[in-house]
Amino acid sequence: MEYIVEKIGMSRTITVPAKPVTLLRVLDAQVCEVNDGKAIVAYNSGKKMNKAIEGQQKKYNLPAEFNRFVTLDVVNAEAGELDITPLTEASILKTTFNTKGRGFSGAMKRWNFGGGPASHGHRFGRRTGSIGNAEWPGRVMKGKKMPGQYGNTQNSVKNEIVSFDAENKIIAVLGSVSGANGSLGRVKVAK
Repeated sequence: MEYIVEKIGMSRTITVPAKPVTLLRVLDAQVCEVNDGKAIVAYNSGKKMNKAIEGQQKKYNLPAEFNRFVTLDVVNAEAGELDITPLTEASILKTTFNTKGRGFSGAMKRWNFGGGPASHGHRFGRRTGSIGNAEWPGRVMKGKKMPGQYGNTQNSVKNEIVSFDAENKIIAVLGSVSGANGSLGRVKVAK
């Protein structure tokens, strides 16, 4: 069973010793169509509308707030409001979010390189250093750790559920989850 969630942020439990938890809010979703356990689910992403989405809303008779569609594994046998009862019995979730994007980054930040000495007249700084080989093979090998795009990649982690507030649809999972506060992701009941 999968759900679309919004990351609220991190907090901690009141117990002694305190445990770090991440708070996730399950978004209101509407099941539009069900085929063999897979369903087309509509939810509110907070993004702008376009003509294609308006056509889908007319097709499934949805209100304007449901402006994104995704395919999920669900418990529902027919169209209607998404059933969240499996979350009450779940103990472990698989959370999937995009990591924070850091843009074009240097090799030290991207790959955690140490850099050169900080004193005594060095000329190394925060640069990558030598990247090539001798006469053979005479090229830069594939997979060389160099500057480039860092972050904004999909990351999945298994987290233990500490608590689930069914009334407010808030899940508290043990540990951290990738992504910025307010970002949308998926959770899947793993156990």
